[in-house]
Amino acid sequence: MSKPAGTPAGISNVYTPQFWLVCLSSLLFFASFNMIIPELPGYLTKLGGAEYKGLIIALFTLTAMLSRPFSGKMADRVGRIPVMMLGSVVCFAVGFVYPLTTTVSGFLLLRLVHGFSTGFTPTGLTAYLSDVIPAQRRGEAMGILGTAGTVGMALGPAIGGFVALLGFDFLFYTSSMCAFLSAAILLRLRETLPVRHKVSIDLLKIHKRDVFEPRVWATCVVMALSAYMYGTVFTVLPDFGDFVGIRNKGILFTYLTVASLLVRLVAGRASDYFGRVFVLKVSTAIIAVASIVIGFATTPVQLIGGILLYGAGQGMTSPTVFAWATDLSDENFRGRALSTLYIFMELGIGLGALVGGLFFGSNPAHLPVTFLACCLLACVAFAYLFTIRTKQPATT
Repeated sequence: MSKPAGTPAGISNVYTPQFWLVCLSSLLFFASFNMIIPELPGYLTKLGGAEYKGLIIALFTLTAMLSRPFSGKMADRVGRIPVMMLGSVVCFAVGFVYPLTTTVSGFLLLRLVHGFSTGFTPTGLTAYLSDVIPAQRRGEAMGILGTAGTVGMALGPAIGGFVALLGFDFLFYTSSMCAFLSAAILLRLRETLPVRHKVSIDLLKIHKRDVFEPRVWATCVVMALSAYMYGTVFTVLPDFGDFVGIRNKGILFTYLTVASLLVRLVAGRASDYFGRVFVLKVSTAIIAVASIVIGFATTPVQLIGGILLYGAGQGMTSPTVFAWATDLSDENFRGRALSTLYIFMELGIGLGALVGGLFFGSNPAHLPVTFLACCLLACVAFAYLFTIRTKQPATT
């Protein structure tokens, strides 16, 4: 593969203070809702809903997925910043409601509401970045933004594990405060959408074209197939840690996100030079191998090794597939293209959480078949990438 034509802009010209503020806001946003995830299975069990653990992630991703057409349309019409702000505000408000929830049905309803946050903020973040970064540096920039989010995902569970020692209420309030800080940073940003429209009832009218952007179909297939394992891992991992003797649930999520963090910058930049498809072939192969290692792990070392390997594969996939989608999208409907990709991401995560949770059934004997399903789908994604013949913009 040849390098992109032209000389890349210097880092001082490309990565402005606005870009770094977006990254900081992303870090705090992802820390906000990720710090409570490792503790939610225990919280739901405390409420008497242990059998509904698979819904913790599935319901969250369901509303995130359903809200994507609205967030994409808003990002293209109202602006990137309002979309980012809305998601952070939802996280902030929900953090104060969790402590008031005393029933299983109330908790599950709240998970539905909480999902709206990731239906909006990431769409706005990614669209904003694609506005301010030139195409020849887009993979690298997606890697940096993804790194910021990954740092938040790594710090969130680690901090949450310690904060939870003070009680669930304090954990939820801490999550809410992180979301507040994320929203406050957004107030310092300049809007990048050239022509903005007023908020109107028309934004609630979703047409077929608002739901699916055909230009990014290939990226959606790869995203959905590879994201399935993400939903399974986040549903099963807390109990899996208990089975192999790891008591700190948050530390396993930290291993995963740190591994992802270490490869994101390299992977994003590599996709700028060697092509999106090439890097995705490597990453989906790694995910397939990691699923086997995790599924058959019986010791802490084996499980941690599999988690580190999966984190590396996931860290390579995420910035690459988002950069690829941005390459393929129409610049006038970039929010719609990215929201389409996010829909498929959440579809994959939601199915992974729901089906993986059903396969697992809190029975460690079911772990191999639970993760063999992840391996199969990653292999399908790997094979599908060999059918992609179109030369991508990043490699021309």
